[in-house]
Amino acid sequence: MKYTAEEITEVINMLTHEDLDIRSVTLSVNTLFALSDNPDRAYSKLLSLDGIFSRFSEVVDYVQDKLGVRIVTKRVSVSPVQYFLEAYPDVNHAIKLGGIMDDLALRSGIDYIGGFSGYADRGLSRGTYVLLESFSKTFNSTSRLSGMLNAASTQEGLNIDAVKLFTDQIMNMTPNASARVAIMANSPQDSPFVPSAHHGRGVPNSLINIAVSGPGVITGVIRRAKPSSFQELYELVKKASFKVTRLGELVGRTVSEELGVPMGSVDLSLAPSPTVGDSVAEIIESMGVSKVGSHGSITALALLMDAVKKGGSMATNLVGGLSSAFIPVSEDSIMATRMKQGYLEINDLVAMSVVCNSGIDMVGVSKKEPKDKVTALILDVLSIGLILGKILGVRIIPLDGNPGDEVDLGGILGKVVIAKLKQGEVTDFVSRSGFIPTPIKRLEYG
Repeated sequence: MKYTAEEITEVINMLTHEDLDIRSVTLSVNTLFALSDNPDRAYSKLLSLDGIFSRFSEVVDYVQDKLGVRIVTKRVSVSPVQYFLEAYPDVNHAIKLGGIMDDLALRSGIDYIGGFSGYADRGLSRGTYVLLESFSKTFNSTSRLSGMLNAASTQEGLNIDAVKLFTDQIMNMTPNASARVAIMANSPQDSPFVPSAHHGRGVPNSLINIAVSGPGVITGVIRRAKPSSFQELYELVKKASFKVTRLGELVGRTVSEELGVPMGSVDLSLAPSPTVGDSVAEIIESMGVSKVGSHGSITALALLMDAVKKGGSMATNLVGGLSSAFIPVSEDSIMATRMKQGYLEINDLVAMSVVCNSGIDMVGVSKKEPKDKVTALILDVLSIGLILGKILGVRIIPLDGNPGDEVDLGGILGKVVIAKLKQGEVTDFVSRSGFIPTPIKRLEYG
């Protein structure tokens, strides 16, 4: 598909005035060749990846300069570490693996390396159990490592025991560490987004995945056009998303050709940053909802997401990842402000999970809160994913302080506001063990 002169001019304006950028370029790599019940042998094989990681970093820098498109982060995702721990289930082994991955990223100029991850939808294998047991020590001692636990799926159920173990670990993490870990329902393969990124089964040994951004582009289009009908509003978002996605695919294919690695997928998700003018909340407010969190916010978000998906899917046949809206509160300056002001509350975010994929994302929780209550909050979000058959995640940041307090994490992580959780005891409910069986929606997959 060729680009017209008008399109090129419009994209240049998006790049220079509306904060359009590429959120991430992710090299996804199969690392199962390094599996061994001999830890030293596994470490040695993983360290051999240093060359391809460094080459990838150089290529991304070259493409960024060549195309004049800002690429925010360079990322690598590897096969889930769970498999390495099945072969040698030892907590110290897990911590060492995490450290090696982190060092590889640091030496290669990679911003994040994903894959310190595992699956426990129905139960805990020995590998996933050891992975969970190592979470707090591993992430507290690293800076670029990311990972996730998939604790629920519409295919298998929701593992309550795994969620409780995850809560125990996350509440002992530093803010920087917890920002790199999520708990998921229906995690996809090869998501380019941290922290869920990992190399999945059934794909080539290596892939290039792209995650686009561009909330400022959507906001600018709406404000300039001032649409008078919902159909016109929808069409504006869809067309803008088409152009943003085409740019993402161009960058991805250029990196793919330069590196000699197949193109994987383009994630259509809109992702904000703390930069002024780069906010998903601002899109909602530009539609006419004066303060995000007010009534109408979920409708606006639903319209936004469907239009983005339709426009993006017309621009590329390589749709993948999460492909929805992200509302990480601390990473969206307006979202964080509205939470601090009281317009946006924890239950609003849970409700928004129905129409987007980020769930409770980058929200502060006071360390004074009982762990049972935090577990119940996570279960609420994962249950929505379980019943609806959709991707959802939870990424909470444990902090010293009280609801309403704000902590600046710096960089793209932004300012974290401690949320006020609902009152009421839930200990009797979450004290039960086991898992919630697969929902009736599972039968639709047959």
